Amino acid sequence: MPIDPDVAIGAEVGAQEFSWTSSDVLLYHLAVGAGSRPGDNLSSDALRWTLDTDVMQVLPSFAVVAPTFHATNPPSLDLPGCDINLAQVVHGAQEVHVGGPLPASGSARLTTRITDVWDKGKAAVIWQEGVATAPDDTELWRVRSSIFVKGEGGWGGDRGGSAAVVVPDRAPDASTTYTVTPQQALLYRLCGDRNPLHSDPEFAKAAGFEAPILHGLCTYGIVLREVIDVMLGGDATAVGGFGARFAGVVIPGETLAISTWDEPDGIVATVTVGDEARPALADCLVTRS
Repeated sequence: MPIDPDVAIGAEVGAQEFSWTSSDVLLYHLAVGAGSRPGDNLSSDALRWTLDTDVMQVLPSFAVVAPTFHATNPPSLDLPGCDINLAQVVHGAQEVHVGGPLPASGSARLTTRITDVWDKGKAAVIWQEGVATAPDDTELWRVRSSIFVKGEGGWGGDRGGSAAVVVPDRAPDASTTYTVTPQQALLYRLCGDRNPLHSDPEFAKAAGFEAPILHGLCTYGIVLREVIDVMLGGDATAVGGFGARFAGVVIPGETLAISTWDEPDGIVATVTVGDEARPALADCLVTRS
C-alpha cells in the first residue's frame, strides 16, 4: 500500500543544517502582520517586532519556518514508507515548543522523525516531530506537525486520539481583530513557501478557490503575535509553546476575529474569519514558559 506504517513510524526523515539572521526574523514578523496597523511605525509596542534594536523579540512561531526560510521549491514529501504526492496533502495541525527566548540570529541542526501514522478511513494522518539543537547541542525548540493525506486510509490501523482544546463557557477575557492585507500572502511566500496556490490567481481558480489563499502558517503566526500582544503584554518570552489545528481557508483582505481566555493550562483562543465567522484555526492553546 502507499503508506506502510511499519516502515514509517519511528523513521528518521533526515537532518538539516540551517542558519538565520535578524533580517530573516524581521521579514517573518512583517509577513505575519507586524507593523501593518496605522500608527505602528511610531508605536514602541509595535516596533519591538520590526526593528533590530536591543528590545527586539522573536516570535516563537519563527522556529517553524526557520529551517526552510530560504527555500524556493515546494516542500519535499520523500517520507520513509509513504508514497504520496503534494496534491493529496493538507496541513492538519502545528505545534512549537521553545526552550527559551529564540535568538535573533544563529545556526542549528534539525532532526525530524515520523512519530505516528493514523488511519482515518478515507485518509491518513502522518505526524512528524523535529528537534532543533544549537552547535553546542543545546535544544532550542521542538516542532510537531501533522499532514492529512486524502485517499490513503482504510487499512485498519490506529485511528489516533483526540486532543481537542476546551473553549470556556464564558465571555472571552480579550478579543481582537486583524484584517489580512491584500499583499499578505505575497509577502509571506518569501518566508520559504512558494506554493502558487498562495500567489497565482489562475492556479488558485484551477484548485477551486476564488482567489489565492493565505498560507495556514501565516494565519498561525498572525494569531500567536496577536495573542502575545493582547494577553501577555507583548512579551514573547512568556510563551512556552503554541499549538493549533488548521480548520478553514483565509483569503487576503478578510478579517480574522480572535477571542482569548486565560486558563490554568494556558491561553485558549478561537479564530474565525469573515462576516459569517467561518473557522480558521481551532484547538488553539498558547502555553507559558
